This record gives sequence, C-alpha cells and structure tokens, in this order.
Amino acid sequence: MKISCTLIFIHFLSIICQPAAGSAPLNDTVPVQKQVVIIGVGDIMFGTSFPSTDYLPSHDNPLLLLGALSDTLAASDLTFGNLEGSFLDNGEPVKKCRDTTRCYLFRMPERYCSALSESGFDIISLANNHFGDFGLPARNRTMELLDSLGIYYGGIEEHPYSIFSKDSIIYGFCAFAPNAGTVSIIDLDEAEAIVKMLADTCHIVIVSFHGGAEGVDFQRVPRTEEIMFTENRGDVYKFSHMMIDAGADVVFGHGPHVTRAVEVYHDRFIAYSLGNFCTYGRFNLRGPNGIAPVIKLNVSTEGKFIFGKIIPVSQLPGAGVRIDPDNRVIRKMKDLVALDFPETVIQISENGDITYK
Repeated sequence: MKISCTLIFIHFLSIICQPAAGSAPLNDTVPVQKQVVIIGVGDIMFGTSFPSTDYLPSHDNPLLLLGALSDTLAASDLTFGNLEGSFLDNGEPVKKCRDTTRCYLFRMPERYCSALSESGFDIISLANNHFGDFGLPARNRTMELLDSLGIYYGGIEEHPYSIFSKDSIIYGFCAFAPNAGTVSIIDLDEAEAIVKMLADTCHIVIVSFHGGAEGVDFQRVPRTEEIMFTENRGDVYKFSHMMIDAGADVVFGHGPHVTRAVEVYHDRFIAYSLGNFCTYGRFNLRGPNGIAPVIKLNVSTEGKFIFGKIIPVSQLPGAGVRIDPDNRVIRKMKDLVALDFPETVIQISENGDITYK
C-alpha cells in the first residue's frame, strides 16, 4: 500500500464513514480536562467453532470468560484490545491443513462480538496472524459487526486506522503486523507516515503492533529484528521509538503470547507485549503464558504519561480471565524492566503502580 494518494483517500473515508456512536465533528478545541484514562489488554479470542463447537466456552456465553473484569475494563475513557481472530458463523478457512485438531484457525460466532462492547472495549486491533484465517468474508463481516457496535479498529489494508472524537478529544488509532493483509510493521516509512498524519489531525494517537517472537523463550525485548519460522516479526524496540518520534502517544504491543517489559520514552508509554488476556480453548496457558497485565494509564490531553497501574490477571485452561491475587505478572514485569531497561525513568511498585522515579 502506498502512502500518497491512497492514504489521503482512506483518511477522507475514515472521517466520513465512522460509526455514529461516539462520533463528533473534528475540531481543535481541547476540553478543560487534566487527565485521560486509557486501558490496554492483550490477545482476545472467545473460543472457536472451527474445527468443532467443543472449542466454544461453557454455556455458549463469552461474557462468562471475562468474569469480574468487565467493570475494570469499562472504568476508563478508552479501552483497547487485540482481536486474535474474526467473527463468522459459517465458512471455510483460506489455509488448508490435513489434521484440523492440530491446525490453529479461529472463527468466533458472530453473536460473540457483542461481548466486546458489553465489556467496555472502544478500540480493537485487527492486525495479527489470525484475523485472516477465514478470508475476506470473515474480515468484512467482522468490520460490519464492529461498526454496528460503535467500536473503532485498524490494522488491515482495507482499514488501516480510525479517527474519532470522544468528550471533545480527537483520537487516532492505527495498528501494524508482519502478516499478509495487515499494515506492515516492517515498512517503517509507511508506518511513520500514517502516524505523522494522525498526529497532525488528532490530540492523542494510540499505536498497536503485533510483533516479536512467541513463547516463554522470548520474554525479553532484544532491540533487534526477531525472526521466527523464517518470518521477520519486526524490531519492536526500533518500531516503537520511531512511532513515538513520529507523534504517537501510547504504544500497545502484543504477539509473543507472554508479557514483556514496559518503558516510558519521551514521556510516552510503551508496552512491548500485553500477553494473553482472554484466550479460550486453543491457547497454551502454562506458566508465563497464563498471566498478563491489564495496563491502566493516566495521560494528559496531549498524551503525556502521568502514571499507570498494572492490574494482574490470569487464566486457567477451560476457564476465563480473573484477577490474580498472587500478583505474578507485576513481579514478572518488575524483573523484565530491570533487565531490559536499566536506564528506565519509571518504577513499578509491589502493587503495580507505575510512576516516574
């Protein structure tokens, strides 16, 4: 995708074609408001009807998976998550495999989409390796459902970003991944151009990426390109810093299926991986894969980091996400920040408060 005329045209469409809910004319008036609260979580997959309905949650109700987290998610001005899959009732995968029990392809029932809005999600990333599992029909149907619920999204070629207004603040959201059909995390010039355009238009710009290698062996931020299964999954450190230099205010990463460190760069917040938030049925939830943070940020109306909070959650196989009384992910993140960012300007307390030193 080229940035010039195509991007300008998409920019025009993004303004005139937003869902009615929460929309408002763009303007340069910033409200009298000291702080904005933004919540970010990692991967979301409410179960899949492929290859069997046995992979759907108990009582066919995705809201049961979120347990006591709905109130937490809704207690913000904006709540973000990564949708690891698409919504479609029927259809065949675009990728064929001999043994469907070993083939990880996700197709959530269309009726499950409402669980996102009922749980308070405002922004969803579609940039990942599973959103295209069931091809164009699933992509289109998912966008239709999100539009109908007033949820904003970005990260795929046909819809790279969203611009919207809430409480008189103009937000821009975009997302990137190394996968076919997504906006590339590898093409840094294109990503930078999108973020610069959003920064010129919006008060606060939120960037999401799906990048980095997967699994317990890849909990560190390496500050170099990460290759897995011969695929270049990006240099997430370089990417995140470039996006903030281009005008991003918050960067939420996901993809490794484990939690990674966080940092504040030029007074802007970066989470390098938010792990598995609510992933039912076909995900490895052992050890570090089963714990994750809910990141709650307080930022200024210009996007500057003020302080944050890690709300620790965990999952057990066959169950949903719950608050973790043992605070395991807080301790994990404290250790990872000390290892990966010894120069950090922030500190994490025992109860998860993120503050400047």
